[in-house]
Amino acid sequence: MRVFPDTNVLASALGTRGLCADVLRLVLAEHELVTGEVVLEELRTVLKGKFRVPTAAIEDIEWFLRGYHVQGRPRELPELKLADRNDLLVVGSALGAKAEILITGDREIVDLKEKPQGLRIVSPREFWNLAARKEKSKPKAEG
Repeated sequence: MRVFPDTNVLASALGTRGLCADVLRLVLAEHELVTGEVVLEELRTVLKGKFRVPTAAIEDIEWFLRGYHVQGRPRELPELKLADRNDLLVVGSALGAKAEILITGDREIVDLKEKPQGLRIVSPREFWNLAARKEKSKPKAEG
């Protein structure tokens, strides 16, 4: 699956230990990571300001993420009821990247009543639980 983690999921995954780091490892191991210019721009700011990550490390992280599909800034924003324009840019980027899943901790995005067609929007915990259910439903290899 094409999976698009938003800025906060990536920042948490790269700046701390825990669920988001586990989610990112799972995405890298079993799915196709996609991101966007909008996310990378915001990620640089968050890693430098909130997590105090050194500039050289931020450059390494960006170089790594650019090894995957990076969607340009969306030309058109989706018509969704979101108060924050940046949220519209993130959802628009995920749609442009043809992501199947957008992982976000932003409750306003997760709780959207009308979701964009073809894009499943989940929290990091929901993604983790989906992956766990999928793993349990796999047939066991015969030994």
